[in-house]
Amino acid sequence: MLNYIWFGLMIIALIVGAVNGRIEEVTQAAFKSAGTAVEIAIGLIGIMALWLGIMNIAEKAGLVKMLARAIKPISKRLFPEIPPEHPAMGAMMLNIAANWLGLSNAATPFGLKAMEELQKLNETKDTASNAMATFLALNTGSITLIPATIIGVRVTLGSTNPAEIIGTTIFASLCACIIAVTATKLLQRLPVFKMKAETGKSSSIQKASKNSSQQEEK
Repeated sequence: MLNYIWFGLMIIALIVGAVNGRIEEVTQAAFKSAGTAVEIAIGLIGIMALWLGIMNIAEKAGLVKMLARAIKPISKRLFPEIPPEHPAMGAMMLNIAANWLGLSNAATPFGLKAMEELQKLNETKDTASNAMATFLALNTGSITLIPATIIGVRVTLGSTNPAEIIGTTIFASLCACIIAVTATKLLQRLPVFKMKAETGKSSSIQKASKNSSQQEEK
């Protein structure tokens, strides 16, 4: 779907540029944006490698399991289908903690790791599980206690009081988080989504029984 949206935007830009006689400017903007995208991607490689390495060290040292135990009362309510000490739980909590501190670049590798672990537990590989949807809602509408990135931008632009947005940011992000999680939990109860989940479970059970019968025949 996103491919169609981006293709449509490109076509509209070309048509509008041609009509206004500014097709050359559209072409230059396209090349400039492509170069910027490459720079951003290359810049993220080092950051993601660093934090994924830290995540791996924390997992080997047992810190992820300790964190998962500490937030067990909350995680059981948000993710009842995920085992409390599963690696996915620790990765999700590290992602949420990084987002709370406004460290979006640090949160990205933790989020990717969490989704990778959640996919391993997902019985319907082509459909997001309830846990994946809830985590995405938490990640998208995350509470931000210290908007470090925005404060940095304000400092760069010469703001006299760059930290004055902290209060409004906490309030806005808290509202967004509550609405996102509530909407996810309510949608999970709709029959259409329950039917998909039950279908995925039955197909996985049938596949497992088929594999076991084949092994018995051999």
